[in-house]
Amino acid sequence: MRRALHAEWTKLRTVASPLWLLLGMIATTVAMAAGAASLMACESAGCGGDLTKVSRLGVELGQALVVILAVLVISGEYGTGMIRTSLMAVPRRLTVFAAKAGTLTAVVALAGTIAVLGSLLAGRLIMPGQAELTVGHATAGPVLYLILIALLSLGIAVIVRDSATSIGAILGLLYLPPILGQTIANPQWQQLLQQLAPTSATLGVTAGWSAAALAAGGLLLRTRDV
Repeated sequence: MRRALHAEWTKLRTVASPLWLLLGMIATTVAMAAGAASLMACESAGCGGDLTKVSRLGVELGQALVVILAVLVISGEYGTGMIRTSLMAVPRRLTVFAAKAGTLTAVVALAGTIAVLGSLLAGRLIMPGQAELTVGHATAGPVLYLILIALLSLGIAVIVRDSATSIGAILGLLYLPPILGQTIANPQWQQLLQQLAPTSATLGVTAGWSAAALAAGGLLLRTRDV
């Protein structure tokens, strides 16, 4: 496992695209949060709005770059044929899959923490009247969400094995349910969609989506031809 983790870390740090995607995610998350905060109306007693909600808006946009990164971690190897080399070096396929998931989790956790802290700081500077926040509490949820989205994307990418199709399917899964929810007149169906969608539901539901995608992806990686 140690050798597999080292190999995956080497791949990530020696290719430019993961770094640029992570930096782009940080910049996008902070910029979106700052933009949302600047639109909040301020009164004499302080600014309206909620810093955690402002940060969440930034995360909802920045997650698109996390999706792309997670998909490219595995689909890029399918596209170039490098997946065969990876599996020859580490014949246990689930070990390779776990190493990719572990490395992805680590880099997304680090970049996500920087992004969320940056968005909270931007919101604080723009909306100075906000009450004090518990930084750990305000940061943990969004960072965990980004990690789960990355793992969900990794699982779907293994299932689909095509970068463009995987990215399109995942972005549709993330961004379409809130739009569809506004077109449904029945409040019960609206509530059901919100409860099932990975973006609008609880972290527990998002974790369920991620676990299902990883389980299916791991099973297919283990049983089908590369």
